[in-house]
Amino acid sequence: MPTHHRTLTLRGHEVAYREAGPADAPVLLLLHGFPSSSHMFRDLIPLLADRYRVIAPDHIGFGRSATPPPADFTYTFETLAEITGEFTERLQLDRFALYVQDYGAPIGLRLALAHPDRVTAIVTQNGNAYEEGLGKDAWAPVLDLIAHRTPETEAPVREIYTPDGIKWQYLHGVPDPSLVSPDAYEHDAALLARPGQAEIQLDLISDYGSNIALYPAFQAYFRDSRVPLLATWGAHDAIFVPAGALAFQRDLPEAEVHLLPTGHFALETHASRIAALIRDFLARSLTS
Repeated sequence: MPTHHRTLTLRGHEVAYREAGPADAPVLLLLHGFPSSSHMFRDLIPLLADRYRVIAPDHIGFGRSATPPPADFTYTFETLAEITGEFTERLQLDRFALYVQDYGAPIGLRLALAHPDRVTAIVTQNGNAYEEGLGKDAWAPVLDLIAHRTPETEAPVREIYTPDGIKWQYLHGVPDPSLVSPDAYEHDAALLARPGQAEIQLDLISDYGSNIALYPAFQAYFRDSRVPLLATWGAHDAIFVPAGALAFQRDLPEAEVHLLPTGHFALETHASRIAALIRDFLARSLTS
């Protein structure tokens, strides 16, 4: 199945997205994390598109989507979730399964809170919804920034946006780093080097506390909806640690959790394995 690269305009801003698969197939909406884009799904999409209509947008501020300056756009997770909801409505996606990673998790879960009837299942790949999933060392400077945003608290967080900081996110915890294509982290680094990106990303990460505040609501949604959930998690991720994956079973006892021997960007090394898990999971979940 070919992958199409399309755009549409929402609130005056262009949103880029990838789409593949039959138009009448069950929909799987892929929501990427930081610092990537729909580019992170380049290997996964062809492995699922024979059976599902797979759609992967770039969030505003990322990838090939518009990157308006913070003076012209409110970079919060609430805004990105609202735009994602409008994106699904523009494409007339009435029912869909979610694949969420990193930033895609709070965006997708906010969408689920707003429209629980639309979400058929959730696949979370290092997409967190529990405080115990926050890696202590990785999150310490971010939590300081959230508590008090000053030039001093911004400084260590800015290191995350450097080429070395991005490369670390891709390679940390990967037993064989040669399996990770440099194209992935070099692609992200090039996009983050564009003028204004540091300010955009600082605004957004400064808002991450609003997601932590919603963790109890996300967890109540899990309990109330009993949504089928599959966690395919890089077991060596230092950003969202495995405790966050296992925590889903507290609110969804039937959640399926697979800890894979890799890091934060598990698709870079385990796309085939994750695709097989998704195909099995959705085949059972969407027919039960």
